[in-house]
Amino acid sequence: MSKVIVHPPVQPVVFEPEFIEGVRQIFEEKIVFNTVLGLKITNITPERVAARIDMRPELVGHFAYNRIHGGVISAGLDAMGGLAVMAAIGARHMDEAPEQRLHRFAKLGTIDLRIDYLRPGIGEGFELQAEVLRLGSRVASTRMGFYGADGKLLSTGAGAYIVS
Repeated sequence: MSKVIVHPPVQPVVFEPEFIEGVRQIFEEKIVFNTVLGLKITNITPERVAARIDMRPELVGHFAYNRIHGGVISAGLDAMGGLAVMAAIGARHMDEAPEQRLHRFAKLGTIDLRIDYLRPGIGEGFELQAEVLRLGSRVASTRMGFYGADGKLLSTGAGAYIVS
């Protein structure tokens, strides 16, 4: 007769306000390129992160007067992949103080990035989302999406990030 093992239910991870504010400051203020892009976090959980970019004249492609530049899309999705990894690392180390977890992001960097442009980026604002598919001890894999204000998927991304 086999023995049935019952595991206790997993408690959902809820980030402390000081951790969320610390991540927001790093992402929106200390990473200068994110400030130039105008990336603003709208949601951060261990499972999924979201942000927005509002259209501004400096984000428009040279020959496409009303479309967001592909480089802005790529950079935004790359940043979101990194943000998703930050959230996953933060959730993995909830036994540490928020300040200590924030210091773990110093060595985070992109090692591979793929962007697929599905539709033109036309609109006044855009939503970006990302999630971690796998968080290893050295490398994290992510999936990202770039959406129009109407919710249509405009671009997708996949990235690998060094975490050690």
